[in-house]
Amino acid sequence: MHKIFKFEPHYFERIWGGRAFQTILGRNIPAKQNIGESWEIVDRDDCQSVLTHSEGESITLRALLKGQPHYIMGPGWNVDDKFPVLVKWLDCNERLSLQVHPPKSVAGLISGEPKTENWYVAHTTAEAGLFVGLKFGTTKKKFIKALKENKLEAVCHRINSSAGDSILVNSGSIHAIDGGNLILEIQQNSDTTYRVYDWGRKDKTGFTRKLHIEESLRCINFNDFEPEITSTNNSQVQVLAECKHFRIRKFTFPKPMKLKLKNLQQQCMILNPLFSDISVANEVIPAGTLALSPYAEDCEVQINQPGEMILTDNFFTPQINSI
Repeated sequence: MHKIFKFEPHYFERIWGGRAFQTILGRNIPAKQNIGESWEIVDRDDCQSVLTHSEGESITLRALLKGQPHYIMGPGWNVDDKFPVLVKWLDCNERLSLQVHPPKSVAGLISGEPKTENWYVAHTTAEAGLFVGLKFGTTKKKFIKALKENKLEAVCHRINSSAGDSILVNSGSIHAIDGGNLILEIQQNSDTTYRVYDWGRKDKTGFTRKLHIEESLRCINFNDFEPEITSTNNSQVQVLAECKHFRIRKFTFPKPMKLKLKNLQQQCMILNPLFSDISVANEVIPAGTLALSPYAEDCEVQINQPGEMILTDNFFTPQINSI
């Protein structure tokens, strides 16, 4: 049995992507492509994380969960369920579309999946920012008028972003990531996005991307005004997000040390060291990558040098005592 599971990332070219996975995270990515997304852990019908054993054999996350459900997830896990969260790196070299994910109350009516997500900003350029929510006083009528006049930027709430910022983006919140952000995104396992506006952008063939204006207007929460960003600090443990879908904490290590994250038979956890390597049971987890600590194993992390780690849990909770 494995103390820790590591997976191969899936890279996706995006019109707004760049080369930050290579220049900042030090990865080998496809040449001459603007890579916008790296899916670090995913369990979807059209995309599966793959674990490569040291013996050279490979297995998908879906197969792993079906073969060792209680070892990985704990008692009560339904083997037909998909892994609850999807974790991505986003290289937002240019501005993303203005978009919304459907809330649960609407998603089923329009054949979509709800998606609440959290953005942790790992690196920025000087003029980076985030659009999240509406400016105070914006009504649905004012929003539609601004949309028709190509003036949506004037009614959407924009925040300057810096490395270490974090914000929870609930389903129904209008949002866009502005250019110049490298972001770790932790979200519900969903791939439903409705674009309401794409800034008049055209792809390299001269075409605009498809918009979903009717669906977007049904999904947008028009009472979501100017949510606040969380600026992280130097405390050893800081809660970045806590909702019914997951909990996200940032651990800061001022020096090399050992840290016990959980005991045997405590919930499955996702570890994301940011810009320095860590080790679990003598297995190195390189900076910027993801590792899964299963329910049945304890998890003691060896911090090799000062650094930071994002830890995600509470996405499936058997009967355990959480730290």
